[in-house]
Amino acid sequence: MDRSSLRLPQFLFLLSVLAFLESCQPQPVIQVDILVIGGGASGTMAGIQAAREGVKVAIVEEGPWLGGMLTAAGVSAIDGNHRLPSGLWGEFRQRLYDHYGGPQAVETGWVSNCLFEPSVGDSILKEMARLDNLEIFFETRWQSVERAEGGWKVGIENKNGRQEVDATILIDATELGDVMAALKAPYDVGMNDGATEPEAPAADNDIVQDLTYVLTLKDFGEGQDKTIPRPEGYDPEVFRCACIPGLAEGEEGMSCEKMLLYGRLPNDKYMINWPNCGNDIYLNIVEKTPQERDEALREAKLHSLRFLYYIQTEAGFKNLGLAEGEYPTPDGLPMIPYHREARRLKGIVRLTSPYMSAPFEQEYPLYRTGIAVGDYPIDHHHKKNPEAPAIDFINIKVPSYNVPLGAMIPPQTEGLIVAEKSISVSNIVNGATRLQPVVLGIGQAAGALAAWCIQEGKPPAEVSVRAVQQTLLDARAYLMPYIDVAPDHPHFAAIQRIGATGILRGVGVPYQWANQTWFYPDSIARTVDLLPGLRDFYPEMAAWSGPEELVTPVVLAQLMQAAGQGMAEKEIQTAWAALFPDIPYVASAPLSRAQAAVLIDHLSKPFEAPIVLTGERAAGASHNH
Repeated sequence: MDRSSLRLPQFLFLLSVLAFLESCQPQPVIQVDILVIGGGASGTMAGIQAAREGVKVAIVEEGPWLGGMLTAAGVSAIDGNHRLPSGLWGEFRQRLYDHYGGPQAVETGWVSNCLFEPSVGDSILKEMARLDNLEIFFETRWQSVERAEGGWKVGIENKNGRQEVDATILIDATELGDVMAALKAPYDVGMNDGATEPEAPAADNDIVQDLTYVLTLKDFGEGQDKTIPRPEGYDPEVFRCACIPGLAEGEEGMSCEKMLLYGRLPNDKYMINWPNCGNDIYLNIVEKTPQERDEALREAKLHSLRFLYYIQTEAGFKNLGLAEGEYPTPDGLPMIPYHREARRLKGIVRLTSPYMSAPFEQEYPLYRTGIAVGDYPIDHHHKKNPEAPAIDFINIKVPSYNVPLGAMIPPQTEGLIVAEKSISVSNIVNGATRLQPVVLGIGQAAGALAAWCIQEGKPPAEVSVRAVQQTLLDARAYLMPYIDVAPDHPHFAAIQRIGATGILRGVGVPYQWANQTWFYPDSIARTVDLLPGLRDFYPEMAAWSGPEELVTPVVLAQLMQAAGQGMAEKEIQTAWAALFPDIPYVASAPLSRAQAAVLIDHLSKPFEAPIVLTGERAAGASHNH
């Protein structure tokens, strides 16, 4: 026998020992400005926005994908904000349009105007996140987090071993708010809104919304049988009311064909996220350990497979099977479930439904601090939990709304920003703020806030609200949910700024599954439109008693002089040529609401007056023209 062959095992053993010893060596500490824990919907956008601001960012993500509920959970049908393409959400959607061939190419299902394959969504997000100063650690878990001098020390672990990340600002973008819980930041779980919500249940409880293990199916064609083995515990009666097999056109009820078209995706795929006797399931795993969660989620997966078996057998769609290769998982299921609810931070401010319903009539003008917008109604899933109090959430009517900046900031845990579904909202409001475009906007705002903290050397609680909002406006994000002033409007930013002061106010309308707020930019401005906001923003206006009339340049000058702004009609005339070059100036001609907003923004700059996180003017601050 060749003597060299005897030495080969010894050589391989030596290599393994050396590799083991190398893995035991302490890894260098990773130094970043901002660490985002969680590469889901909000975490991805936070990382992208902060990195675009020029600071050094890292994202730690447990799985191999970006996007969380959008992709890794398979909820690839966007709920809401179709006419509010704010910031990075609008950019992501445009990239989907470009990939598939336009808006009509993603209007494939009746639940949404924008549906896509989860794997495509992941690839687009990864392309957006390809930035020199953004590092992403995939398949990496955070193991420990502690406050250190001037920042945070976070232990992370992956196949390469354990490592430490040092960061100045920490963003909790986990699906369930795990980081803020580990740091003992105050939070709520369940239905405990109390007197802040008139529709809240009488007694507190820890009930959260049903979750779903989504299925992504593919039509393999007529004659193909993709029926899975009968799942353990399968009972067709559980799913009998999901749809009616063989229902003829025109007959009353939900046909199984229509149920499937609910979440039809491009390329003959289907998202199965069906709440009515479908694959929703009640599992409250919020406070469980990762191991306990994994064990509990086995039942959620099994429940969804039972529903698939029902679709293939009772409903007769044996040609529909799990989309092969859609997810990098051995079972063909998404990497994570769709969590509709998480821990909710007790933040510096809390968004409740009265603030959403009547933002200009509340104790604090939180609308002035808006950083993300939403138009989806308050929608809760509790059908799988008989213990859940009967609340008709869909009848709690609200218009489109914005999310206040202070809802992301803990009052005491310095250096921490909270995103995803764990912001400071009531349980009832969570039914609206949990939707994908809102969470994307929350993440973008978290990134803008974190970058400001790094650039200014200040903690989140000392934020310049207006500075962060201007950063978002520069990124084509909405502060106010104006359905009729899109980002490509020539005066989008000015109208947003004046809306965020409350000087000119929009009109909110609860409307079906896409609520609205209208600014009416082309309508004629009247003094009755301006006076409530002017009196609220400028105390000098309290005694104004002028007549109700149309707002002309002359009248606008009088109003602003009464507000202590010293705006002269000649200044308006001088500014007009630059602001409206194609429109002749006439001192006595009525102004549109857009023109009035632009002139006030340009000449008086009320947006530059500092405000605090409750929306009030900062103490001692003045802003005179």
